[in-house]
Amino acid sequence: MKTIDLRSDTVTLPTPEMRAAMANAELGDDVMGEDPTVNRLEQIAAERTNKEAALFVASGTMGNLVALLTHCGRGDEAIVGDRAHSFISEVAGMAALGGIQPRALPNQPDGTLALDDIKAAIRGDNVHWPRTRLIALENTHNACNGAPLPPAYLWSVRQIAQDRGLKIHTDGARIFNAAVALGVPVAELTRYTDSISFCLSKGLSAPVGSLLCGPADFVAEARRLRKMVGGGMRQAGVLAAAGIVALETMVDRLAEDHANARYFAECVAGIPGIVLDPGRVKTNIVFFDLEAHLPAAAQFAKRLAREGVLIGAAGERRLRAVTHYGIARADVEQAIGVISQQSTVNSQQTEY
Repeated sequence: MKTIDLRSDTVTLPTPEMRAAMANAELGDDVMGEDPTVNRLEQIAAERTNKEAALFVASGTMGNLVALLTHCGRGDEAIVGDRAHSFISEVAGMAALGGIQPRALPNQPDGTLALDDIKAAIRGDNVHWPRTRLIALENTHNACNGAPLPPAYLWSVRQIAQDRGLKIHTDGARIFNAAVALGVPVAELTRYTDSISFCLSKGLSAPVGSLLCGPADFVAEARRLRKMVGGGMRQAGVLAAAGIVALETMVDRLAEDHANARYFAECVAGIPGIVLDPGRVKTNIVFFDLEAHLPAAAQFAKRLAREGVLIGAAGERRLRAVTHYGIARADVEQAIGVISQQSTVNSQQTEY
């Protein structure tokens, strides 16, 4: 029985073209700036995001951490969403390692921060207060149904930042999903942010790595901080080679993942006992809730796993499914059938 893994797009495997590129990559010492494959990847990333420079890092978490450390000093404050990945899922790195205080504002259902909330959160000049240095956004917003933040909103945040002398960093782990969903070039979404990180190892299907992009002086300082947190990877071109293939071949196919996610949502929404608004599904992430007569999310996920469908519990009664490379429409249909079947099983059935 084939296992259909919808837990995350991080479970993607590299394409045959990526594996070939990795095997044949030209290598050097990246810490010394001498790995030609890493240098090429960084150049491509900077061009795609319309930034002056880019830095290859081991993960999205490292990219966000290095960006925050570069923008902020100890005792400074960063405005973030209360459902942001950098706030809830990165081991408090900004505070623990950077001494940066997060100012968490409520994320709206569409992943945005209310503009008035941002304005109200910016500190004035007072000896008792930390200095507000940064506004941190997330696009797409993972915990808000994978919502893409549109250019008009990003422009509005940019105006606030410029008026108040602040910088903006965007956790763009799935920024290419956002661009495909909105039908705009990715540079149209990155133009309003001072720095942006994006993942190669999610929907783009490379095995490892993220890029942090921004002005040349920012990236130069970020490179020093990458070294500080252990991110100097030496002959990293063997990984960067897969990233080049990802950027050159895997962006347009994200539309297939979005279509599969919408189909999944529309079908699952019709299953009794499941609460889901398909209209909120814009990219490749689907959240749905279980009514009280069904088991709790963790227990329900175990039932599905026994039938070959892996879905992550995202709360007491909430589950998350993510479509990605390697998941075809037939796999989605099979997963829907298993969910429908298990939703009819006696909720009091003993779990073993």
